[in-house]
Amino acid sequence: MVTYIFRRMISAIVVMAMVGVFIFLLVRLAPGDPADIIAGRNATAEVVAGIREQLGLNDPMPVQFIRWAGNLLNGDLGMSVFAGRPVLQLISQRLEPTLSLSILTMILSVTVGVSFGILAAWRAGGLVDRVLAAFSALGYSIPIFVIGYFLIYFFAIKMHWLPVQGYSPIDGGLGPWFVHLILPTVALSLGYIAFIARVTRASMLEILSEDYMRTAAAKGASSYAMLFHHALKNAGVPILTVIGISFAYLIGGVVIAETVFNIPGVGRLVVDAINNRDYPIIQGVLILTSGLYVLINLAVDLAYTLIDPRIRY
Repeated sequence: MVTYIFRRMISAIVVMAMVGVFIFLLVRLAPGDPADIIAGRNATAEVVAGIREQLGLNDPMPVQFIRWAGNLLNGDLGMSVFAGRPVLQLISQRLEPTLSLSILTMILSVTVGVSFGILAAWRAGGLVDRVLAAFSALGYSIPIFVIGYFLIYFFAIKMHWLPVQGYSPIDGGLGPWFVHLILPTVALSLGYIAFIARVTRASMLEILSEDYMRTAAAKGASSYAMLFHHALKNAGVPILTVIGISFAYLIGGVVIAETVFNIPGVGRLVVDAINNRDYPIIQGVLILTSGLYVLINLAVDLAYTLIDPRIRY
């Protein structure tokens, strides 16, 4: 196990190095120039050239990369072009809304998705199974922003039950914090609930059709023991895999949800940075989210041994 973890850590470092090169080139080769945006439409060529020189954009690409990579290794993500503040500080100020929305979304998605999938597998072909199939089709098909606008119109504008948009910090009280996150969490969760539920159903059906499950039923095992003690434990590996994949999809979904519900999180920060061609913020957020995704994949791989003792590294 120790050797496997060491090898995975080495491969993670190599992957992050490749990701860093790709992110740097992707941002630099994208259309648009931050100097033009800072200078304004009526700026002269001399003014734009001066801003480019001040930002270091006239240096050769390898020089810019070495400077950025060296700062990154020292924990410095750079300075925002427009805000004039450290990127790490800007991200940390926007981290609470994004983490709150992400954690609530995953809790709701995993709880409802796994439960719905188990029930659909246990009653395969029944009403619950058909409802799950219809719900999954809708969850996959309808974009997050459409679901978000529908929830806003019905529950906020029409019924006046919940806030239309915005975010209340957690230090202002758990009640306002939770109420402001209900609609974005539900809008963001529907697709993941459908995804996790379908995989859970398929995995459970495969296990329930095994001979040892029929033997357990013939010996008088209760439904609870068959579902949770035997079937769910053996079906846990693909379910855990799809939960890990959902974390990767969640990164993109949070950006849309924060934009629709006007939540001042990291997603909104990225959107504003893209519009302003703020290279340091874009690179900083991408490198942090890439590192988080690599760590999640490593944690999922290690968790396999806890679910299925037959797996050994």
